[in-house]
Amino acid sequence: QIQLVESGGGLVQAGGSLRLSCAASGRTFNTYHMGWFRQAPGKEREYVAAISWNGRSTHYTDSVKGRFTITRDNAKNTVYLQMNSLKPEDTAVYYCAARYYNGIYLSQKDNEYAYWGQGTQVTVSS
Repeated sequence: QIQLVESGGGLVQAGGSLRLSCAASGRTFNTYHMGWFRQAPGKEREYVAAISWNGRSTHYTDSVKGRFTITRDNAKNTVYLQMNSLKPEDTAVYYCAARYYNGIYLSQKDNEYAYWGQGTQVTVSS
């Protein structure tokens, strides 16, 4: 079992950048695939990106490809989401989530992630 705490959100102008961090407690961080999701006001939570337990595999939703980069540092028990060329439609609460490693599959489904952080607000002004 792990606990997740996001940070790094804030207000940024369109075209700007932010880096989100998600710090995990516990000594088994490297046994979890990690994902980032987001939820905009009045919308359902949506998948953003995922990374494998060892960082060798990543996946992105189409709307963020080429703009966002997910990475992890297992020595620091932290996963990151570097967000560049931000757009107003990226405005949302961003959540990190953990899914216990059970093979190479990187899930895009929020109900397949067992652990969640509290979220961090990202607001992109036009």
